[in-house]
Amino acid sequence: MDIRFESIGGNSDWRTRLSGMSVPDCVATDPILSSCLRTLISGGSISSEVGISLMHHDSLSALCSLASMVKKSRFDNQVFFNENLHVNTTNICVLACRFCAFRKGSRHPDAYALSAKDFVERIDPFSNRIDEVHAVGGLHPDWTIDHYVELYSTIKNAYPHIHLKSLTAIEIIHIAERSGISVKQTLQSLLKSGLGSIPGGGAEILVDSVRNLICRGKETSSEYLEVHAIAHDLDIPTNCTMLFGTIETLDHRIAHLVKLREQQAESGGFQCFVPYPFLPDKSRLPEAQLASSSEVVRMIAISRIMLDNIPHIKAYRMNFGDHLASLCLTAGADDIDGTVGHEEIMHEAGSMTSVDMESESLARMIASTGSIAIKRNSTYSKFSIFDTSIETQQILPVYGQR
Repeated sequence: MDIRFESIGGNSDWRTRLSGMSVPDCVATDPILSSCLRTLISGGSISSEVGISLMHHDSLSALCSLASMVKKSRFDNQVFFNENLHVNTTNICVLACRFCAFRKGSRHPDAYALSAKDFVERIDPFSNRIDEVHAVGGLHPDWTIDHYVELYSTIKNAYPHIHLKSLTAIEIIHIAERSGISVKQTLQSLLKSGLGSIPGGGAEILVDSVRNLICRGKETSSEYLEVHAIAHDLDIPTNCTMLFGTIETLDHRIAHLVKLREQQAESGGFQCFVPYPFLPDKSRLPEAQLASSSEVVRMIAISRIMLDNIPHIKAYRMNFGDHLASLCLTAGADDIDGTVGHEEIMHEAGSMTSVDMESESLARMIASTGSIAIKRNSTYSKFSIFDTSIETQQILPVYGQR
């Protein structure tokens, strides 16, 4: 199979490739979608007004066809995954966001706070088959920068091969405030002790009127973006997210995408966008409007079309399940997260997705959509083709490096 690395890491000439692709009739004959295609080919971005039109577009299949074209112009038929483990540091949190089913007060019988030793013990059973740990948690009232420096140093000393993807923007702000230092100083200390990247959770909806209702006390929209901008300036790659299906409007969702796109134009460090719907079980937001499966697919497709400067779009299987995630791979998503091993936040909220999927099974799920499974590292800089037929992998070089 002739696969060049550039197509896996992202074709830099994707707009040119898009211009040379065969256009399905459902896109070519649709005034809005064909206009979007011309805009992207010419180097432009989709406006907020057009984004709203896409939210109301009456043909989801046509919308997905355009999103799939954009995805394939960037990555051909490749879909990425990694071998990772989720470990939450603590469920104790000084905040009480209305949508959160994970948070516990410090006196709750199910409250916990992992020591560095506890954390390493959680990793140990998986350490020979993962290369990433995803670690986020609540805002512990007592933990300062010293706790996280000890934690990260202990993890990296025990498992130097494991990449540490950790902390939300509000966790970073909280650590900085508790420690009496700046966000930049906080990130610099964490970087030295082993932090590799930031997962991007906690964006919710980047509209403060919505945030004030669902997560009062968290960082503002501008503060979320500022933390990521500081991280990018320190060469710390980050992801970005969206929690949709609470009380926001379609206009709010588009405004969110535009803010991320504008931030990316300034700081350039977002690797991947991860939209996921609100899961209502056990949470405290009865007025949530929730999102249907078709809305999830639509959100993936519109994200791919509008976020022209963020390389990857993730179908987060931990949130909406393997079947729907597979559908999203035909609607513009090029990443499906990883093997996970353990996860609490989504499952406390009601997710029933299996957390013990082996790489072979995940690769076969990707292959079932007609895609090529590509195992990646955390920063999308090392890749291998995962051949599900013979269970061997072809290691690919890093583009631009010798």
